[in-house]
Order: sequence, then structure tokens, then C-alpha cells
Amino acid sequence: MSDQNQKISEFLETMDLNEPAPAEEPARQFYFIKKARMLVAKQEAQLGRPLTFCVTTFGCQMNARDSEKLVGILEQIGYKEEAEEEKADFVIFNTCTVRENANQRVYGRLGQLSRIKKQNPHMLIGLCGCMMQEPEVVEKLKKSYRFVDLIFGTHNIYKFAELIATRLESNRMVIDIWKDTDKIVEDLPSERKYPFKSGVNIMFGCNNFCSYCIVPYVRGRERSRNPKDIIREIEMLVADGVVEVMLLGQNVNSYGKNLEEPMTFAQLLTEIEKIEGLERIRFMTSHPKDLSDELIEVMGRSKKICKHLHLPVQSGSTRILEKMNRRYTKEQYLDLVERIRRAVPDISLTTDIIVGFPGETEEDFLETMDVVQKVRYDSAFTFQYSKRTGTPAAVMEDQVPADVVTDRFNRLLKEVQQISAETCSVYKDTIQEVLVEQQNDHDPHLMTGRMSNNLLVHFPGDLSLIGKIVPVALKECRGFYYIGEITESVQ
Repeated sequence: MSDQNQKISEFLETMDLNEPAPAEEPARQFYFIKKARMLVAKQEAQLGRPLTFCVTTFGCQMNARDSEKLVGILEQIGYKEEAEEEKADFVIFNTCTVRENANQRVYGRLGQLSRIKKQNPHMLIGLCGCMMQEPEVVEKLKKSYRFVDLIFGTHNIYKFAELIATRLESNRMVIDIWKDTDKIVEDLPSERKYPFKSGVNIMFGCNNFCSYCIVPYVRGRERSRNPKDIIREIEMLVADGVVEVMLLGQNVNSYGKNLEEPMTFAQLLTEIEKIEGLERIRFMTSHPKDLSDELIEVMGRSKKICKHLHLPVQSGSTRILEKMNRRYTKEQYLDLVERIRRAVPDISLTTDIIVGFPGETEEDFLETMDVVQKVRYDSAFTFQYSKRTGTPAAVMEDQVPADVVTDRFNRLLKEVQQISAETCSVYKDTIQEVLVEQQNDHDPHLMTGRMSNNLLVHFPGDLSLIGKIVPVALKECRGFYYIGEITESVQ
């Protein structure tokens, strides 16, 4: 248990459930954590064994961070152990809705759980996240999935304990969906996946309304956390053993615009870098239209910001970028890349690319190929465009035929992979600092770590190295990762 969660447990002992629930947050949620803990203890006594849970995460790193909060709250209210989905007493899906097939996956998993719940009626099933922000989804769940116990969205995850307590007391389906919010609740429980690194939300929501994207409709408008709260959280994480943080937001470059005392993302990074004991700073995602010269300057002089930048281009065609509502041109993007590389010559650039956006011609596609060849990304997440109901792009004319999209996608993928293999191999025979993350999945004699530029390295070692930053000599490049060995010093 982290120091923060230990302090929360101690604070809960002072709360009196005979008093009304506090109105202010987070004290109100601590009250309901204690109430839910009492109700869970009763169920545990009835079953004669500890209760188990399973949190399944779909989607992005924002969701992964939210799931750590769900786990922290479940542990605080008395769910003792993680278990497989089919055997857990509490199952919750933290959903994604960026693509419509993600919704179908959730419905399929729910169908499987319905049969299990009939055999284990004490099982609780919860749904939260972006998919729950769609009204038609909630209506479908109310009509066809009545066995689901708890439904809430992206804006009120902090109420998780309160909603569980309501469900345990009422024995009915609980639905609590907010259309939007300006509320940010601090200091709630969280249980990190890794003891040595952590995601840190710096803002929520998105104001960009790219024409293919559902995120602004389900995550709401941009709202930034107070910088003092961010700094305090990171200081607590470092005191608890964290050496690397990933600053998270749908568009981190917009950070601070809605604060009472505006602060730029570059200024926030400068303050975070001052935290003693913090070794590495990562962030995502950056929108090209908002990446400032000030941020480039900070990245260039920083000793802690990792040499990796994810900079989604989506298309190399200025005409298609306009249809996407991206608000930059091909030329502006390439100029931005040039300025970044001047300031940080050894930066690793990665990107997102959509192939087959409505109206994309062969000439537009070749513009994208041209950007890939000019920028030479270390890697790229490539996607075939698929309609997302509820977005402007879904009703655009000139949808590109599937066979044309597939052909272009395959050509792009081949080019990206060839360039990636070439760019990633430049570190062969150098010595690099590597944060050791885990035992290798395929060979227990190897450890797996990550360089500053985000490339993976596998090398002989033992479990005592996990969480440490060690110098590794890179002996062999195998496309997207290296084989190496620990050495004495870093070049």
C-alpha cells in the first residue's frame, strides 16, 4: 500500500458513519469508502472468504490512469485480491469508444458475464469510461443488459465509492452519467501498476473537435489541474519510489489556459523538473498546432525530459488536414519538426496516421508518404479510417473504397517499418541509460527496460534491478528493440 493510501486508511478511522455525509470533496468520498467497506465486510462474512475484483481497461493511457484509481478505491473498500474476470466478485470495464468495434467488444464480454452471474448472483458488474457517455449506449444497457449493477462515465469517476455504496444498499442498477463538468477532485486513492513510474493527469477533456474524433463529446471541455496539486502529487510519488512520470492530457500543449492564473505547459515542465529525486519526465499527447517555441526551448535544455515526442500528423495532405479540422498545414508540421530537431538533435519522433479519410485521393496519400519519408519517424501508429458515428467525418461524402484503403495502408506500413528499422538501429554499439521495468516475458534470465527515447532493451539481469536506471551497452538491434548488457558507464 502506498503512503497516500495508508494515510487515507488512517483518516477513515476517524470518520463517524452516524453523522451525515460531508458535502465537500474528497471528504465525502472518504465517508462513502468507509460505508462501502462496512457493507463489503458483511458480504465477505456471508461468503466466508475474501472478496476479489477485476478491473479491465480498454483504450488510452488516460483510461489506464483512471483504472489505477478504480483499483485504489476497490482495495480501500475491502476487495482483497485481483482475480480473473470469470471468477471475480466485482468486475468493472473501463471502456473506450474511439472506434465503434470497441463497443462491440464490450457487449461481447458482457454476454459472457451474464451467464457467469446467473451462477454467482453476488457478483457485481460495473461499466465506466468513454463509452458510457453515449446516451444510446446507456439506453441499450438499460434495456438489454439489466444484470449490470453500476454505470457511470468519465466525469464522475471520483464518485466510485459512493456509487458502490448506493448499489449495495439499494440492490438495484445504479446509473450516474454527467454530460460535462468543471470539477476536479484531488487526493483520492490510487494503486499504481508500477512502483517506480506513474501517469499523472495534468488536464482533462479536449477542445479541438477533429472531425473524425469522438473524444471531445465524451471527455468534455478542457480543464487543467492546479499546478500546485500536480507538483504535490509528483512529490508524493517520488517519496514513494517513483523515478519517472508520464504527464497525461488529451492535448498537453493546451495546459493552463483555463486556470485563474494562466500557466503554460512549458512553465509547468520547468517547475516539475525542479523536483529532487525525479529522474525522467514524459508527456502525451501533443497537438502540433499548440506546440510552442517556448516548449521546444525547455525540451532542448532539460536534463529530465525524455528524448521522445509523440506528435500525431494524421495526414500529410494540407487539404485533408483541413477536412480533419487539424488547423495546421503540411508545411507548418514539417517546419515544426525541423525546429524540434534543431533544439533536440537526438529526439525520437513517433506519430499517428489515418489512411483513407473521406475524400483522400492518391495524391493526398502520396503527400502522407512524403511526410513519412522526410520526418523518418522511429515508429508510427497507422490506422485505416473507419466511420465513428457521432462525428462530422462519418457523414462526409466521398468515403474511400475499402480495397483502396487497404492497399494504401499496406504501402504505408511497409514504408514506416523500413524507415523505423533504419532509424532505430543508429544506437548500436552505444551505451544508454535504461529504466529497468520488468522480467522479460519470454526469457526469465533477461530483464526488459526502456531508453529515454522509449525504445525497449532486453539484457541479462535479475529482479533486483527493477525500478533502477542502469547503463546498458547496446549490442544488437532487432528492429524495434535492442539486445544489450549492463556496463559501467554511460556515454
